[in-house]
Amino acid sequence: MKKLSLNRFWAIEENQHFTRFTKQNIVLALSTSVIYFIWFSQVVPYRPEHSALYFLMLTLFYVSGVTRSFLKAMLPFIIFWILYDSLRIIPNYVVNPVHIKQPYEIEKYLFGVNDNGVRLTLNEYFSKYHTPFLDILSGLFYINWMPVPFLFGIYAFWKDKALIYSFTYCFLFVNLIGFVVYYTYPAAPPWYVAEYGFIEHFNIMGNVGNLKHFDALVGTPIFKGIYEKNANVFAAMPSLHSAYPVIVLYFAAKKRVGYFIVFFVIFCVGIWCSAVYSNHHYVIDVLAGMTCAVLGIVLFNLFVRKPMIKYILPL
Repeated sequence: MKKLSLNRFWAIEENQHFTRFTKQNIVLALSTSVIYFIWFSQVVPYRPEHSALYFLMLTLFYVSGVTRSFLKAMLPFIIFWILYDSLRIIPNYVVNPVHIKQPYEIEKYLFGVNDNGVRLTLNEYFSKYHTPFLDILSGLFYINWMPVPFLFGIYAFWKDKALIYSFTYCFLFVNLIGFVVYYTYPAAPPWYVAEYGFIEHFNIMGNVGNLKHFDALVGTPIFKGIYEKNANVFAAMPSLHSAYPVIVLYFAAKKRVGYFIVFFVIFCVGIWCSAVYSNHHYVIDVLAGMTCAVLGIVLFNLFVRKPMIKYILPL
C-alpha cells in the first residue's frame, strides 16, 4: 500500500499554502453543518450553546491554517462534549437499575468516620463541618476540571504537535470507557442521597451540592448555572472529574515539564479531595475515576500501535 495515510489530512494546513474556500472545504462545512443542526434540534433538544460551539468551529476552520490545525487537534474535546451532551437521549437509568443505597453503604463501610457515635460518610461529615476556606478552595479546584486539560492542550499544540493528538485522543478514549461504566452501573451521587434518600426520582436535573457554599461566598451562582443544565444525574461512578487530572499528569510527565509537574500533582489531589468535599462523589467514585484513567492510558498506548490507527490518526 502506498504510504498516503490520512495523516495528510491532519497536517496539510502546515505543509501547504492555506486554502480557505475550496469546493472540498465548502462541501465539508455545509454537510457538517446540516448534520450538526439536525442532531441538535431533532435528536438532542437545542440550546444556545450549540450555536456558540458551531460558530466557534466554523471560525477556526476558516480563519487561518493555524486555527484550522488547532481545530483538528482539539476535535476530540468537541466530540466528547457532543457525546456527553447526547447522553440525555437515552438516560442510563432506563438501561440498567440505578444504584443508590449500595454505593452509599460501601462508602460508609470503607471510608466512613465516627462523629459523636454516629458513622458518617466523608461527604456527610464535610457537609456538617464545612469552612469558608475549604468552600472557596474546593470550588477553585473543581471549576478547573476542564479548563486545565484544555489549557494543557493549547500548550501541547504549540510545543509538541505529536503530543497534542495523543493527549486529546487519549482523553476521548478514557471518556468512552467512563460512559460505558455510566450505563453499566448507574449510580447516584452523595448529594442525591442527602436530597432524596434512597427513593428513586428520575427526570430530575443536576444539583449544585456543597458547591452552593462557593456560589454564596463569591455572590454569583456559577456552579448552579452549570449543574442545573446537567441531565446526567446518575453518573457518579466513575468520577471522570477525577480521571482528567491523571491524564494531564501523565502527559505532562511525558513532556518533561520540569518543576511544573508539581502543579499537576497538586491539581490531581485538589480535584480528588474537592470531588468528595463538594458532595458530588464518594471516595469509591474517585478511585474508580483514577482507575478508569490508568486503564484508558494503558489501553490507548496499546491501541495506537496498530497500523490501521497510525494510518487514520496522526499518532
